[in-house]
Parts: sequence; structure tokens; C-alpha cells
Amino acid sequence: MKVLVCIPVYNAFESTQRCLAALANSRVNSEFRTLIINDASPDARIAPLLDGHALSHANVQSRRNAINRGFTWNVNQAFAAAGADEHIVLLNSDTLVTHGWLDQMLAEVTRDASIGTVTPFSNNATICSFPDFSRAWPVPEIEERERLAQLLRETPAGPIDLPTGVGFCMLISALCRLKVGVFDLANFPRGYGEENDFCMRAIAAGFRNVLCTNAYVAHEGGVSFSDSAQALMKIGGQRLLAKHPTYDAEVSAWIARDPVKARRDAIAAQLQR
Repeated sequence: MKVLVCIPVYNAFESTQRCLAALANSRVNSEFRTLIINDASPDARIAPLLDGHALSHANVQSRRNAINRGFTWNVNQAFAAAGADEHIVLLNSDTLVTHGWLDQMLAEVTRDASIGTVTPFSNNATICSFPDFSRAWPVPEIEERERLAQLLRETPAGPIDLPTGVGFCMLISALCRLKVGVFDLANFPRGYGEENDFCMRAIAAGFRNVLCTNAYVAHEGGVSFSDSAQALMKIGGQRLLAKHPTYDAEVSAWIARDPVKARRDAIAAQLQR
């Protein structure tokens, strides 16, 4: 396979159910396999859901941790499970992919080996949000998000460089993974900051983080870590700045430039026609 899609799961039964259904129903030309990791979810419905999905779909594997390990550990398990030439997609269990999503993201790293990570547009993805990144937007209904995804595909534009990818749905090229290594488990064991650290390390290794302006993946946001999100974000942010002191300034400068504005505005205008 060219791509390994990793979905770490902790509770959030309904969101996970929707995520898996969207992935199974999406139409893509790219070959991929899926690794679903149940991170010792207390919700007794999760294990049967994941195991049943794996049994009923080709190229899907379900694993279950005996104890809760945290997001970063699970991602590193996917890194270890991937073949040397396999790209990895980190996909949150509260996402909803659209038709063609993987084809568009994969095309970026296929065209340019300097691209290390690829993030699609979303309703809730900080600097990759559409129609703008002023806030998290509601998840569009299926007809609306598929219409948007189709419009993005049919009016293709080039990738736009980012200071960091966004981990809700992020493709990491095989070459980038080989050169940069795994996620930093010591500093970011529970998530929040781990993908930003990886992306900063990718830049230092000569890779680019880009927004794929031709793909859209919806994101509910904050499902698995809702109770402890603020504390995790604070700790992760402190550790991220300790490792990369210029990170906040680089993101702020990018936001001030807003190089995605023209693309967002053009698509928004076409949606209103």
C-alpha cells in the first residue's frame, strides 16, 4: 500500500462511528490501509465497533491497548507499523472525510518530495479552517461538505506553505518520516503540541508543511480530550516553546500575511453562485 491511515480512538462512540462510515463511503483512487487503535476506551461499545469494522472491511486492522497510552504513543505505533515507503495519514476519530480527499493530499507529496506534511481545509482546523480561521465553524451537512470538496477538486490550486500542519488530518510523507523520526513522546505524551513539534523539526530538516487547497475534511473537534483540553494545551504550549522559541512568532507572522485568503475568498464566492 502507498498510505497507512492511522485512527487513534478513545471513547467518543458516535463520532467514531461517523468517522469510520465516512471513510468507508468515501470514493478515492489511492490505495490505502487503515490501522485503528483503541486506546483502552472505557466505553464498552468501542471495541465491538472497531473490531466489527475491521472484520467487515478489507485492509483494516484494529488494535486494542491494554492500558491507556495517549495519542502520541499511538501515533508512534503507526510509524512503527508503516512500511519504509508508506506515507502516513493521522486521522482523528472525530473527522469526516469527503470524496477524493486522499487523492488530493497524496498528489502534493507525489509532485514535490520537499513537502513533508499535508493538511486539508476543514471547518475546524485553526489556520487551515474555511471559510476563515477566525473561529471553529460548525460541521457542514454532508451535501454541503461534498459540494465544497467537489468545487475544490474542480478548481485546483497549488499548495500553500504553513508554519505547521494541523493534526486532525495530516499526511506525513515516507521520506519526511524517515528523516525527522517519530513524535516526541517524552514532551508530548497526551497530545497537544506533538504535531507542531514534528512540523518544526521537519522544517529544520528541509521539508515543507503545506495546506492542500484542493481537499476538505470536516472536524468536530475536542471530542476525546474535552475534559482536560485546556490543561493539556497549556502544558503542550509551554513545552513547544521551550523546544522552538520562535514558533509563536512564526505562526503570528503567517496569520498576519494570510496567504490563503485569496483561495478562501474565491471558493466562498463560487459557493454563493
